[in-house]
Amino acid sequence: MTKLTLIIVAVSYLLGSIPFGYLLVRMFRGLDVRETGSGNIGATNVARTGSKGLGIATLLLDAAKGYAAVAFGFWMAGHIAFRLQGATGAPAPFSLGNPWHFQLAFELAALAGFCAIIGHMFPIWLRFKGGKGVATAVGAFAALAPRAIIVALVLFVIIVALTRYISLGSMVAAAAFPLLVWWLSPAERTTAPILLLIAASSLLIIVRHQDNIRRLLAGTENRWR
Repeated sequence: MTKLTLIIVAVSYLLGSIPFGYLLVRMFRGLDVRETGSGNIGATNVARTGSKGLGIATLLLDAAKGYAAVAFGFWMAGHIAFRLQGATGAPAPFSLGNPWHFQLAFELAALAGFCAIIGHMFPIWLRFKGGKGVATAVGAFAALAPRAIIVALVLFVIIVALTRYISLGSMVAAAAFPLLVWWLSPAERTTAPILLLIAASSLLIIVRHQDNIRRLLAGTENRWR
């Protein structure tokens, strides 16, 4: 199990570390997105290069890599459960109908999502200087807690509509998300490991917005137009 878990961690991190924003701007604009605006490789800063289309593409691809990491975690959970059963002599194949398998699958998928977010924030390809992880987190946790993600996105939209601050909407949604998961998700998806991984992801997202927090307090944060 340890070896297969390490594979989940490594593959999910590498998926998350694909710097789509950097690559798209380099390919289509001939620019280094890190030299624009906030220097971030995420969708918002990509849009500041003059192409909202590239910003949207970055948003979707960053979310997709988070979702792909979680899907990989679920897939690997089947192999881990099968090996554990072989060691104990249990006859039943892996099935999400088995409560123990179901819980194991979601815990490993949560780990995969967390590692993908870490990969986006600290990509090995860009000397560990990446984005803030919001879109990747949305994609990763959409498969784990879809109802909570929907409510968090509604909250994000409301905050941005009222303030025009994307950063504030992202932080409020991130702060609320662990509570939304605990409140809206079934018990097998709210075990201590899952909630800890989700809470850690939310905290990292907020910490990565520290420059935005300083600008918000100073009244110099850019508003979305």
